[in-house]
Amino acid sequence: MDNVKKVTEDVRQVSAIKNGTVLDHIPANQLFKVISILGLDKNCSNQITFGMNLESKLLGKKAIIKIADRYFKPSEINKIALVAPDAKINVIKDYKVTEKKVITVPKEIIGIVKCMNPVCITNHQPIATKFKTEYENRHLKLICHYCEKTTDGDDIQIIDSQL
Repeated sequence: MDNVKKVTEDVRQVSAIKNGTVLDHIPANQLFKVISILGLDKNCSNQITFGMNLESKLLGKKAIIKIADRYFKPSEINKIALVAPDAKINVIKDYKVTEKKVITVPKEIIGIVKCMNPVCITNHQPIATKFKTEYENRHLKLICHYCEKTTDGDDIQIIDSQL
């Protein structure tokens, strides 16, 4: 029995990609929201691998997305930050991590999120939404520049737009 190899907890749970991006430490309950806001569920021909409810010391349960041959623009990263503010991005080239980024919530969000106040001017005029962000103790709040309505992170509605 001494010759039997023990399986360690460090076994890779999702296979490697040659080139592309890995989004890690996504809260498990936000996986499909991240897929949707990045448009990965529509017209995406890239190979996508995702895992959900994977063990995480930080989150308890996490999700991960691996996208072959795709790299994200800052506007896409800002969208990810709104639903997965503690996520990590790894850029992969030739099977090696060439860049690691920790997503940060920007201090200001323009034209990405809808104001939840039905009487806000942004819901009646062709004006881009603008929010000040507050992120503390894993709790995100957006404060509308125009009507000062506070939107809780769980209630954020991403505006459907071209990336």
